[in-house]
Amino acid sequence: MLDFSLRPFRTTDLAALVRHASHASVFANLTDSFPNPFTEEAGKLFIERAIAGPALRRCIAIAGECVGALGLHPKEDLWRNNLELGYWLAHPYRGKGIMPVAIRQMVQLGFDEFPSVTRIYASPFGSNIASQRVLERAGFTLEATLNGTLVKNGVVQDELIYGIRR
Repeated sequence: MLDFSLRPFRTTDLAALVRHASHASVFANLTDSFPNPFTEEAGKLFIERAIAGPALRRCIAIAGECVGALGLHPKEDLWRNNLELGYWLAHPYRGKGIMPVAIRQMVQLGFDEFPSVTRIYASPFGSNIASQRVLERAGFTLEATLNGTLVKNGVVQDELIYGIRR
């Protein structure tokens, strides 16, 4: 596994963030609210929000360069004891064991930062086998499969819900 650090975003991450987040494989597995193309303006807004909160966002850095991101997003109302996990990693760094370790670190950080939270969950596409395996290696368990609930690029997909409890 490559050495990496999980750290807060910095304004100096902009160029690397835009370069890596612009790869088609990143957008392919995220919600449509993730900008595509991922422009410099989108990158500036992403970093501003990452720094400001209320979501807890961290940069995955290798040799100081931003190569991915993780975010824990607080839920409200009936779901207030939950955080939703989102994540992506630049294409050249996938399959090297980084993401399961980064997710475990982020889960610990989330439970430490949000004392009332009892569950963290993620919802990969049914077709995203790699993400499902990453979550399982990070200690998440499959809680539900919702058939045909998502539409990405005109394709109906299953939504899998993985969770981990405090």
